[in-house]
Amino acid sequence: MSSVQTVLAFGLTCHSAILGLERSAILGLDRSATRLNDVQRLAFGTSLTIDVRSLPLDYTSTRGLHHSAILMFGLLTLQGKVAIVTGGATGIGAEAVRIFVENGASVVIADIKDELGHSLATSFGSEKVSYRHCDVRDENEVEETVAFTVEKYSSLDILFSNAGIAGPYSSLLDLDLNEFDNTMAINVRGVAATIKHAARVMVAKKIHGSIICTASVASSVGGSAGHEYTVSKHGVLGLVRSACGEFGAYGIRVNSVSPYALASPLTCDALDWGPAEVDAAQHGSANLEGITLKANHIAEAALFLASDESLYISGHNLVVDGGFTAVNRWLPRIQK
Repeated sequence: MSSVQTVLAFGLTCHSAILGLERSAILGLDRSATRLNDVQRLAFGTSLTIDVRSLPLDYTSTRGLHHSAILMFGLLTLQGKVAIVTGGATGIGAEAVRIFVENGASVVIADIKDELGHSLATSFGSEKVSYRHCDVRDENEVEETVAFTVEKYSSLDILFSNAGIAGPYSSLLDLDLNEFDNTMAINVRGVAATIKHAARVMVAKKIHGSIICTASVASSVGGSAGHEYTVSKHGVLGLVRSACGEFGAYGIRVNSVSPYALASPLTCDALDWGPAEVDAAQHGSANLEGITLKANHIAEAALFLASDESLYISGHNLVVDGGFTAVNRWLPRIQK
């Protein structure tokens, strides 16, 4: 084995060991509300991969590089960008609208809850926020919403395809196929329609846009939600990965955010519980102690994926679950 092959093999072994250590350590750190994650990268020029000392100083400085290979990031910003947020009248969508606007974006709220949507839009007191009635099951309404956005704001840089329903909880033995079809029509077909028409604009206008879809921890594990919802969110994740493969050629990024249970209107309605009951159930099965997941946490994850801070991230499912899907939650009980 050559010296280069030896270094590469050793490097891969080390990185695998780090991943294993992270997944193991999370069990011991969760009770102190300590979060543990890793960053995996494709090869790029740093002091680890090139000897920057051999390059002229003006080469590194003009390209934003420094011999220490430390990157200093600015504030997240969507200044000058235009976004559509489906399901934007309440819950995660409404929080995303707020945080997108705070970071400089013009936003079209797309929803079927007209009174709430109009109220949210007018609360900003700005022409930068508009409401548009849009039932994502109707492709014509989706196409019209995209056209309205481009006509009013002259661009479309961000799609947050967030509209969805949870559907009733029932045994698979008693599955209502009409309810199943409706859930799939909103959660999967609706997402496909929004991606289709938003991406058409981005491709035609040569916009290196960002498409974010709301998936769920139910897209990673079974038994965490109703059957219809679980199937639909697996479909969303597949759609994200498939769209990523096609639209990468146009510089369009496609990602998803996967929330753990939170007391959103969607969850409360599906369970027929109040927010306090949902929060209590969440804490009962959560991995990360001392933190209650809220809609703004998901919106902030969507902001990251919408912004240029995630410029080389595509095809990724950003799980916001405090480690719920990463660990065997029964193991700590066995160890005790």
